[in-house]
Amino acid sequence: MSDFVISGIQQVGIGVSNLNEAWRWYRKNFGIDIRIFEEEATADLMKSYTGGEARNRHAAMALNLQGGGGFEIWQYTERIPEASGFEIQLGDLGIFAIKIKSKNVNNTFNHFKSQGLNLLGELRKDLRGEEYFFMRDPYGNLFQVVNGEDWFREEKKLTGSAYGAIIGTSNIKHSLKFYSRILGYDHVVYDETKKFDDFADIPGGDSQLRRVLLFHSKERKGGFSKLFGASYIELVSSVERKPRKIFEGRFWGDLGFIHLCYDIHGMQNLKRVCKNEGFPFKVDSFEDHNDQGFDIGEASGHFAYVEDPDGTLIEFVETLRLPLIKKIGFYMNLKGRYVNKAMPNWLLKALRFNRVKD
Repeated sequence: MSDFVISGIQQVGIGVSNLNEAWRWYRKNFGIDIRIFEEEATADLMKSYTGGEARNRHAAMALNLQGGGGFEIWQYTERIPEASGFEIQLGDLGIFAIKIKSKNVNNTFNHFKSQGLNLLGELRKDLRGEEYFFMRDPYGNLFQVVNGEDWFREEKKLTGSAYGAIIGTSNIKHSLKFYSRILGYDHVVYDETKKFDDFADIPGGDSQLRRVLLFHSKERKGGFSKLFGASYIELVSSVERKPRKIFEGRFWGDLGFIHLCYDIHGMQNLKRVCKNEGFPFKVDSFEDHNDQGFDIGEASGHFAYVEDPDGTLIEFVETLRLPLIKKIGFYMNLKGRYVNKAMPNWLLKALRFNRVKD
C-alpha cells in the first residue's frame, strides 16, 4: 500500500432520471450541498459500459462538509435511463445500499419519519449492537443510516454523507482479496452466516446470508482524508439462491448506484498493483490525456475504473486541480501536493463558498 495513497471514498455515482430534482432531495435530506463540479459532456471513455457508444450526460458532484464521501449525480441527456427489470435483493451482485453516517441515529430516524420519508421498518441493531435504519430515496435507492465516528465541520446537520456501502458478492473469499489488498479494508469487524433478524424486512433478507463487515486498520492519508474520513464495506453473499447482477442487461449510468469512487494519489503505481493482483484497469484516462489530466467541469485529474471479482465498478480519481472558491476564480493545483498529509482545515473549509442553496 506504500506505492499509492487512498484518501477515502470520494463519491458514489448515482444514475438518476432528473438530476436537478434528485440533487435537491439529497441537499435537503443528506446535506449534499457543496458543488465541486457540474457539467454536460460526453462520456466517451466509458463506451465499453454504455453499449459501445459514447453517451451524453449531465453530471454534478457535491459534498457535505460535515464529512464523508460525496455524490456524483449522473443523468443521460439523450437516452431514457433504465431501471432494473427485477426486484434487487440482498446478495445480488453490485452496490446494494450506501451507508450514510449520522451523529445520532435515533434523532435522524425520528426527523425523517416526521418528514414522511420512506423508512423501511423501525430502528435496527447490527451485529455489534449499533443502531441503524434503512430508507429509500424517491427513486428506490436504498440507504443505510448508521452511527458516524468522525466529523470534519459542524454545520448543524443530522447526517454527513457516504460512509461506505453494502455490496453483493458471489464469493466472499475472492472479494476479500480485492477489498483488502487493493482498497485497504483489512480488518474484519464481523463475519457470520445465518438468517439475520435485522435484515428481515429488506428484499432477500429473509434467507441465509453470509455477512462480512470490513474496516481499514490504517488511517486514511492524503489531502482530502480529513473530509472523506473513515469508511466501511459490508459484503453480503446469498447462501440459498443464485444472485443476479444488479446492472444485468443495463448500462453504466442507468438508474441506481453505478460506481464507488476513491480519491487516490499515485495512479500509475496503483495501476501496477491492480494488474499484479489480477484486477487490471478497464478504463484509464491517463492513456488518453497523459499528465495533463482530464477536465471535469472546473476540476481536472486522472480517473480509472477496475472491476471487483463480480464486476462491480470501482473508480479511482487523482485530483490535479480543484475549484476552492469558484466565485473569485480561486483554484488549487494539487499535482504532487498533500500526498501523505491532509490539507489544512482552512483550505478545505473554503469549499463552503461553493454551497448551493434552495
